[in-house]
Amino acid sequence: MSHSLGIVIEGLVAVLLVLTIGYCMLLNKRLKKLKADEQSLKATIGELITVTEIAERAIGGLKHTVRDVNENLGAQINAATALADQLKAQLAEGDHVVRRLSKIAIAARPLAAQAEPEEAPTTASAPAGRVSAARANAAAAQAFAERRRPDGIAA
Repeated sequence: MSHSLGIVIEGLVAVLLVLTIGYCMLLNKRLKKLKADEQSLKATIGELITVTEIAERAIGGLKHTVRDVNENLGAQINAATALADQLKAQLAEGDHVVRRLSKIAIAARPLAAQAEPEEAPTTASAPAGRVSAARANAAAAQAFAERRRPDGIAA
């Protein structure tokens, strides 16, 4: 029996050895597939690194462009603000001048109203409104000249 027990054990070892060889072949196939996947993964990682470097350079260029635009826009905003302030001051001065001229014209209207009945328009084609406006301006200028102060500045 010891002989047959040795053969059974040897047969069992042979079967286990065949199973181990089969399993090693299966593992070899899987390792080859994994190596192939590793190569494609390395290629993908290389492409990602290249694309990342390109994106970093593009971002650097965009940051530089934004900085330049910010500086130019800031300078233009400052210039526009100064121009707006200057225009505001000129508008205020113009409004002041218009108010003074209005006061002068209002003061001269009674003189113009008195002068119109005395004089008739010289040409038939000239409208009466234009002649009276010219007379009103002349009367306003006359009133302005008469209101001159002793120091030479008109009121």
